[in-house]
Amino acid sequence: MRIRRPLIPFVIVVTAFGLVAQPQANAVPGPEVEYVYNVMVRRHYDFPNNDAIGYGYGICDKVRSGEGYPQLMGDVKVDITPNDEFAANYLVSNAVGILCPSQIWQLRKSAAGYEPLPA
Repeated sequence: MRIRRPLIPFVIVVTAFGLVAQPQANAVPGPEVEYVYNVMVRRHYDFPNNDAIGYGYGICDKVRSGEGYPQLMGDVKVDITPNDEFAANYLVSNAVGILCPSQIWQLRKSAAGYEPLPA
């Protein structure tokens, strides 16, 4: 079976148009959705008053007001379960990284030299 020459450019043009015209899925969830997914679905935390978003923004407020990382970690370990070092660090880093990313530098600066207390 022979393909006619005029058909080849047509197939190339249609294929190229099909690749270019594909819709792009670039939707990103809002920060609250991503944060809640990370702390209530991927990992399960129990929050005071069952308010994950309010607690996350509370962490942001504490960082913004200059509270240091050691104090922040201590507060989280008291308020939230699970309350181990890994869980508290995960929660703090997700809250700041997702809900108030402009405060990451301040959190990192206050965490320099942090060493957890022995269990």
